[in-house]
Amino acid sequence: MDTAVTSSPIVEQAKQYTVICKDRLLKTLSFIPDDKLDWAPAPTCKSALRIAAHCGVSNGNFLAIIAGAKFPEISREEMIAMAMEAEKAVTTREQAIALIEQSSQAVLDALDSLTPEQIEMVIETPFITAPMPFWMNLPGRHMDNHASQIDYLQTCWGDMVWHL
Repeated sequence: MDTAVTSSPIVEQAKQYTVICKDRLLKTLSFIPDDKLDWAPAPTCKSALRIAAHCGVSNGNFLAIIAGAKFPEISREEMIAMAMEAEKAVTTREQAIALIEQSSQAVLDALDSLTPEQIEMVIETPFITAPMPFWMNLPGRHMDNHASQIDYLQTCWGDMVWHL
C-alpha cells in the first residue's frame, strides 16, 4: 500500500516555497491602499484585488492536479471562464486573504499526502504536461510571479518603496 512521504526533500522544498511565496504575496497586498485595491492601469488589466483572487483560485486548481483529481470534461476556454468568474466573486481584501490562506494550506496538506510513486508521475492537463515536481512548486512560483505584478501596479501610482 502506498504511504505518504514523511520527509522527502522535494516535498519539503515545495512546502517551504509555497509558504514563503504566499507570505510575500500577502505582504505585498498589505501595502495596497484601500482606494487602490480595485485600480487597474487599463480596463483590460487586472487590479491588485483581482490578481490576489486569481492566486487563491489558481491554488485550488493546482491542488486538484497535485491531488490527482480528474479534469472536467469541458474545454480549456470553459475552464478559464469558470476561473475568471470565481475570481470576480472575490470582492474584498479580506475574502482574497482568506482564499489565499485556505488554498495555500490545502496545497500544503496535499503535498504532505504525496507518495513516492505520485512524485514520479508525469501529469497531463489541457494546458501543459509536466512532471509532478513542476506542479508541486507551481503554487509558490505562481504566487511569487503575481506578487511582482502587484509590485508593478504600486509603481504605476508612484509608490517606489521596496516593500520587502
